[in-house]
Amino acid sequence: MTDTDNNSLPERKRGSGVKMVYDVLRDEILDLVLPPGSPIDEVQLAERFKLSRTPIREALVRLAGEGLIDTLPNRSTMVSNIDFLNLHTFFEALVLMYRVTTRLAAENHRPEDLPVIRGFHEDYAAAVQSRDALAMIATNAAFHAAIAEAGRNPYFTGLFRRLLDEGRRILRLYYQSYEEQFPQRFVDEHAELIAAIETRDVEAADRLGKAHAEQIVEQVQKLFTRTNKLDIAL
Repeated sequence: MTDTDNNSLPERKRGSGVKMVYDVLRDEILDLVLPPGSPIDEVQLAERFKLSRTPIREALVRLAGEGLIDTLPNRSTMVSNIDFLNLHTFFEALVLMYRVTTRLAAENHRPEDLPVIRGFHEDYAAAVQSRDALAMIATNAAFHAAIAEAGRNPYFTGLFRRLLDEGRRILRLYYQSYEEQFPQRFVDEHAELIAAIETRDVEAADRLGKAHAEQIVEQVQKLFTRTNKLDIAL
């Protein structure tokens, strides 16, 4: 692994070494800065973060618990591969949660929820305008998490947040497939979701949430077909 300029690391507070290492590595893995299969070296990480190997190991244990790194039989460590063979199960859950959370938001939202949702929508639109894929991923997750919160079911909200988080590597590939020529329909579809939620049109919210999720699945499928990276049906 190539060392990164230490000046770019966030300022560390006393006792926060494990969290800092975890946060930085997690973002680098999810944003594909550290691609699947990249080796993880404790010694290099200790040098990079100016920490002993104990907090490094603790951070790696957390990342392993989330399935982001793997320890191999020879005790070497690497960034986990994306499980393309079972990607269809992720997509099934994602489409369902887009539908459920948007539908519930149309049913159960409160007036104070709408400005929050619109705020994230505006942030997303700005990220699309500036062609910032990482900002698009972050603001898209915040937008849909806010919709889930408005649905008033913490179980669905928690599951959807997990799916959005786990899908960051897939979404990075998804946005890369557009080669930074992001269509305006991303923003338009979010606006349509907000309109259905605001008018409490439950059926429209369900339909739009499903269509919004399915176009993500379709684009990822096209990506693998076009690049021949995956010769299986998703």
